[in-house]
Amino acid sequence: MPNPIYTGSGVAIITPMNADGSINYPLFETLIERQIKGGTNALIVCGTTGEASTMTDEEHIEVIRFAAEKTAKRIPVIAGTGSNDTAYSTELSIEAEKAGADALLLVSPYYNKTSQKGLVKHFGAVADRVKIPIMLYNIPSRTNVNIELNTFKELAEHPNIKAVKESGQNVAYFSELINESGLDIYSGDDFMNVSVMALGAKGTISVMANVIPEITSRIIALCLEDKFTEAGRNQQKYARFMGTKGLFIDVNPIPVKAAMKLIGIDAGSCRLHLCDMEEAKIEKLRAEMVKVGLL
Repeated sequence: MPNPIYTGSGVAIITPMNADGSINYPLFETLIERQIKGGTNALIVCGTTGEASTMTDEEHIEVIRFAAEKTAKRIPVIAGTGSNDTAYSTELSIEAEKAGADALLLVSPYYNKTSQKGLVKHFGAVADRVKIPIMLYNIPSRTNVNIELNTFKELAEHPNIKAVKESGQNVAYFSELINESGLDIYSGDDFMNVSVMALGAKGTISVMANVIPEITSRIIALCLEDKFTEAGRNQQKYARFMGTKGLFIDVNPIPVKAAMKLIGIDAGSCRLHLCDMEEAKIEKLRAEMVKVGLL
């Protein structure tokens, strides 16, 4: 298979907001530099964690353009441009490519669900209109649609469709995809990272890396060096923090923004309808961070 979009630790980066809800671009630049310094291998912007669903089209493209400009090709910028409207996703993808994105992340259509045949037509329509590589995003817990193995196989025949971010939380399915899909596979859940890297995944797209980029990139680097026992020990240390006791104690990205504030990086609140956590949950998150030495 040709070279992957990237190998290693990718961050599903948050979008910092000012008090008035506008995007805090100076802090966004700081966060980008922090990720690169921390060993992150790819920047995934305008995804779920980046709150793309509440951005205007102008903001969406400007965030991509800004990220591409500030990374300056040091690491690839992968832009989320998925939608449940094929025409809209296509136009957004074209504009993202013009803005400097190195690759695209396309989530499967949500709400107005489609068939497997519809998925092939949807993703193919977007892929036909761009020249940069595409990573498909399978997250049935949010979209209520699973992209099936045979669908991935068919999509892999398109020259622009190269990879999958898999967030199905099913090791057996990961194994099938890695062995049979014909696409590069990336973990979309931090707690699955070591397991699926052992099966042959190319890397991760991590929420945890927002808070601890050095540690996340080190865990993935150990996997790439076949040091899975050491990688597993490191992952186990942060298991509660990366799960429902920590960064998923509430709806993503509410907890990760709270965690960033706790370590001294105030990225602001999420845009409505996402709202700040109640104090009780913040204290539980704080306690988990104390346990692993982050506070």
